[in-house]
Order: sequence, then structure tokens, then C-alpha cells
Amino acid sequence: MTHYDWLNIVGPALVAGFAIALMHVPLGLEVLKRGIVFIDLAVAQVVGLGLAVAIVFFENTHATTIQLVVLPSAIGAGLFFNKLETLLPSRQEAIIGVVYVLAASLSILVLANHPHGDEEIKAVLSGQILFVDWKSSLGLIVFYTLLLFIWTLKPSWQRGVGFYIFFSFAVTPAVQFVGVFVVFASLILPALASEWVRTKQKKLTAWVISVVSLLLGLVFSVWFDLPSGPLIVLSYCVVTVLFIGRFLFISKIL
Repeated sequence: MTHYDWLNIVGPALVAGFAIALMHVPLGLEVLKRGIVFIDLAVAQVVGLGLAVAIVFFENTHATTIQLVVLPSAIGAGLFFNKLETLLPSRQEAIIGVVYVLAASLSILVLANHPHGDEEIKAVLSGQILFVDWKSSLGLIVFYTLLLFIWTLKPSWQRGVGFYIFFSFAVTPAVQFVGVFVVFASLILPALASEWVRTKQKKLTAWVISVVSLLLGLVFSVWFDLPSGPLIVLSYCVVTVLFIGRFLFISKIL
């Protein structure tokens, strides 16, 4: 692969991946603090179901239009989980799991008779980040910069229904870029690793782990010509385990 190929294939993927990694850190920390770990997986899969429907009925539509079609499903899921948090807090995780399984099953059924159904299901789960172009990746940076600005400027949006709506807006484009699996990994694993550091260092630690994981996953994906989504998830897991293992080893010695 020439330097030109690296710039035009890996470059946009890295930019989009870094944008998603940076956006997901504060969301992942909040999800972990709330104890609703699987909400991101459920909302991401609901977005995946929306994408499956959009693929069938809006197959040749622009990606931005598809996101606008899919967004209501993510917001609807977010509002449902917000209500669930109030009405059935003790059963919230169980119902979140049911929503995930239901959305995944419906996605398979929707694409069952599609001529490229298997490929589309794979794309929803593991993403197609290496097919991202510069226009899409730069657009994602602008969008996530705006979201991060709002997140910082309006702390009240981090609580109650505002959090769920904000979460839905953030996850919707991410699923289309990197797939359900990477969305879950990028939200939870860096936040989990940051539990071993001081409060003031949590966000920076999670960002570093996320960026390093994504970079390694993409580089190895291109280098060995393997699917990027699964390799990025593997990279997140390995980096997180190594980071946590380092702290456990040091604490055991001390």
C-alpha cells in the first residue's frame, strides 16, 4: 500500500475513529457511574435495527438522510430507558438485555430477504470504518465537537432525560461508522480501565486508552488485511486488560 493509499484510506478512518473515541469517553464514564452498562449495547442495536430498515427502504439514500431516518429510533429507545429507570429500576438491566436481543433478532429478520443481507448485518455489527471518506469523517468531527461543547456547557443535560437524548444523538452516527460491537467497546472498556486511577485523571486515562486501542486496531487491520471492527474490539480488550493488570500487579507487590 502506497503512502497515498494510507492517507486516503487509513486517514479518514483514523479521524472518524478518534472522534468517536473522544466522544464516547465522557458518555462511557457516565454509563458506568449509573450502573447501566448494557444500555449502550441496547441503544446501539436499536440504531442497528433502524439502519437495517433504512437499508431496505432507503437503499440509495445519502448517509446523512439515513441518519435522520434512524435517529428517531435511538431517541425513542433513550426515552424508553429513561422511563424505565424511574418505573422499574430493579429490572432495568434485564429489560435492557431483552431490548438488545429483540432488536438484534428483528434486524436479522428485516434483512433476511435482502440480496446482500449477510453483508449488511455484518456491517451493522462490526462497521465499515475503512470505507469512510474525508468528507464524512470531517463532518463527524464537527458534529461531535458541537456535542462535546454542549456536554461541557450544559452539565444539566448529563442528568435525567437529557442524558438519554444526548446519548442517542452520539451513538447514532457511531453505529453507522464503526458498528455495534466497537460502540460498546469504546464506551465501556476505557471507562472500566479508568476505575484504577484518581478521579481527576479518569477522563484523560480513558481517552489515552481509547485512542491507543483504536490506532492499534486500525493499523493491524490494514497490515494483516483483517476485518477492522473485530480487531478494534480485540485491541480495546487487550489494552484495557494490560492497563488494569499493571495496576493489579503493582498493588500486589506493594
